[in-house]
Amino acid sequence: LPHQQQGTNHPLNGKFSHLSITYHDSLNFVTVVALHRPKKRNAINAQMWKEIGDAFRQIGTTGDGCRCVLLIGSGKGFCGGIDVTDEKFFSGVGTSADDDDSSRDMARKSLAFRPQILQMQAAFTAVEDCPVPVVAAIHGACVGAGIDLTCCADVRVCSPNAKFSIREVRLGLAADVGTLQRFPKILGFGSRVRELCLTGDDFNAEDALKIGFVSRISKTNGDLVDTANGVCQRIIQNSPVAVTITKASLNYSRDHTVAEGLEHIALHNSTALMSEDLVKSFMMSGGASDNIQFAPLQSYSRL
Repeated sequence: LPHQQQGTNHPLNGKFSHLSITYHDSLNFVTVVALHRPKKRNAINAQMWKEIGDAFRQIGTTGDGCRCVLLIGSGKGFCGGIDVTDEKFFSGVGTSADDDDSSRDMARKSLAFRPQILQMQAAFTAVEDCPVPVVAAIHGACVGAGIDLTCCADVRVCSPNAKFSIREVRLGLAADVGTLQRFPKILGFGSRVRELCLTGDDFNAEDALKIGFVSRISKTNGDLVDTANGVCQRIIQNSPVAVTITKASLNYSRDHTVAEGLEHIALHNSTALMSEDLVKSFMMSGGASDNIQFAPLQSYSRL
């Protein structure tokens, strides 16, 4: 299904074992990131988890020309959740007969295990913090960690066969990588959201659309990529400066008061309104779109 969306290799492609990163084959300025463990239904193991964070901390910041990311899953489903067969996730949990007295102390084990949870959270937060919009195209199963991940996307679309579940509670734990924090921020803290979080029940594409988790469903399963492409195309037609600042303002305003959000956007726009993109956008809105192009975003300065 969506893994067909392949173009030329992105500079980051080949640096990761479980991600495929390419330039879109027909849309300039769109980078396609594919979760690529199809034989495991894209269940996320420890290596893949770290790679997601590493990739999204770089995309859109290295002068790669990216203005939008299309996030997809290879194979039969988007993401089957955490790979529970990967022992690295659970190396700090439980006790054994070989543990010394210090290792059996639950307070000490807790302090030692907490950084791993924070590291896992930070990897997905990198998707949210990616300076360019991320559009997630979801097909088949999207459960557990798949929900955590897609909550960090800016726009979500799905195919008719998409199935979702906040599965963690059925596995004996509370979701701790972002769903319980972001899912209600997206949809509200109402009864349906709490029901899904507390039961671990499946919900389908129509449910996801009804509650607002996805913004549209493709007409057929095979149309999913085209549906997502349409969203990406409309995003990249706009000034990359305006789009980047809009995303930053939306994320900031979600977690702050209206007054703080207004101050935040005033600070950004006091600079951004000086951009040549403003004049070009006015010209394009007036119909003079021929040969008008926006300059690419520059590579971020780093030590």
